[in-house]
Amino acid sequence: MWRFIAHRLIAAIPVLFLVSVFIFGLVHLMPGDPALVIAGDIASDELVDKIRTDLGLDRPLLEQYVAWLSGAVRGDFGESLFAPVPVTEAIMARLPTTLSLTVLALGIAVVIGITAGLISAVRPGGMLDRTATFGSSIGLAVPNFWVGLVLVVIFALSLGWLPATGYVRLSVDPVGWLKSLAMPAVALGTSASAVLARQTRNALVGVLERDHIRAARAHGLRPRSVIGKHGLKNASIPVVTVLGLQLTALLSGALVVEKVFALPGIGSLAITAVNRRDIPMIQGVVAFTTIIVLVVNLLVDVVYASLDPKVRPS
Repeated sequence: MWRFIAHRLIAAIPVLFLVSVFIFGLVHLMPGDPALVIAGDIASDELVDKIRTDLGLDRPLLEQYVAWLSGAVRGDFGESLFAPVPVTEAIMARLPTTLSLTVLALGIAVVIGITAGLISAVRPGGMLDRTATFGSSIGLAVPNFWVGLVLVVIFALSLGWLPATGYVRLSVDPVGWLKSLAMPAVALGTSASAVLARQTRNALVGVLERDHIRAARAHGLRPRSVIGKHGLKNASIPVVTVLGLQLTALLSGALVVEKVFALPGIGSLAITAVNRRDIPMIQGVVAFTTIIVLVVNLLVDVVYASLDPKVRPS
């Protein structure tokens, strides 16, 4: 297993290099003079020169990249152009909110999606199967932000059970923390639960039609044992792959959901940075997100290899 992990880590090095080139190139992809674009048309020459110096745009391109990369490897992405705050510090302050939202949304998606897929696969074509399929179709079609707005109208404005916006830290009030993330997590996890439901259903239906499952039933094993011990284990391999992809999608979807519920996460930080053209902050957010995605993919590969030893390198 350690050899497998080492192979995956080595394979991630070219990806990190290409991503670093892309992130660095964000400054130079801006049309015209990036310093002038950031400062605005009515900015003074002194301000434009200061921004150009802060970004290192007055140095040769290769020197700029080496300097930026050396700082990024140490976790230093510079300071925000609009506040005297280090980029890494600003991201780490908001990272717990985004991770909390993503983990809760993933938990909701796993519970609802796998349960619905399991119920559908037991009797394919039945009433429960058609109901779950119809529900998953709605979950895939409805945007996350629309689900969030509907939840706000029902549970915040009409019933008053949950706060419409805002965030409470877990260390301050666990109950308040759960209430502040309940609606955003449901809104974010809706589409992921629909995808997992369909994948679980399709994978389990295919497994239950195999010969060894029929033999287990012929030997008189209970349906619960057949499905749980023999069916789910084999069906979990494609489900784990989809789960990893959905976790990445949840991180991306958190950007919109955080804005709807006014959550102080990385998503709202990224939107603010883009609107302000805060290049160092954008570079830091993209770098941190890339690292999180690579870690998630590595974990998915490890779980996949533990379920199916054939994928490990010989």
